[in-house]
Amino acid sequence: MTIRVAVVDDQPLMRIALRMSLAAESDIEVVAQGADGVEALDLIERLEPDVVVMDIRMPRLDGIAATRRLTASGRGRPQRVLIMTTFDLDEYVVEALRAGASGFILKDATSEELVRAVRVVARGEALLAPAVTRRLLDRYARRLPPASSAPATDLSQLTSRELAVLRLVAQGMSNAAIAASMHLAESSVKTHVSHVLAKLDKRDRVQLVIAAYEAGLVQPTGGLLPSD
Repeated sequence: MTIRVAVVDDQPLMRIALRMSLAAESDIEVVAQGADGVEALDLIERLEPDVVVMDIRMPRLDGIAATRRLTASGRGRPQRVLIMTTFDLDEYVVEALRAGASGFILKDATSEELVRAVRVVARGEALLAPAVTRRLLDRYARRLPPASSAPATDLSQLTSRELAVLRLVAQGMSNAAIAASMHLAESSVKTHVSHVLAKLDKRDRVQLVIAAYEAGLVQPTGGLLPSD
């Protein structure tokens, strides 16, 4: 199955380099190229690519605002966005993840790394480990404004077991580690994580970490709030 990709960057040479790297793969087709967020929204609405490779800093509409619109829950088909950035601990990356991006990749990544990232995101997986997301959030917690697009996620719909699983996901633990910690089968943990994703309307584990953080389940210091 061919992965249809849109490339959005305000630098023409970067767009050309990205397109050439991706188009060289037999399973990837670059169907759109945009110079800013406004142009990207129009192209993506019409062409519906599987993955959008999006720069953060662009004129008219930046990558964060464009990502927020493309991944909105009310949209018929929330878009999978791979953010490109110059620095791996850029506060803009945190905002992009909060806006709904599936992960990020550095601009100096190799062609092989870019292709792998697109394939990972196209499969519906998060490219960034939850533990790294947590580290980014902790580092910039006091500098970030509150999430402006929606109130903090309501966790009251989760069962006590699901809440416990979310707490451990928010620590960056794998399903196997959670299973060992809670004395459960790994298959049971996978089921709980799936239920939490569905109930909170989140796409991946990175988004669960952010939801737990913004709901107050996780403290910026790196510790967890006491259980009820």
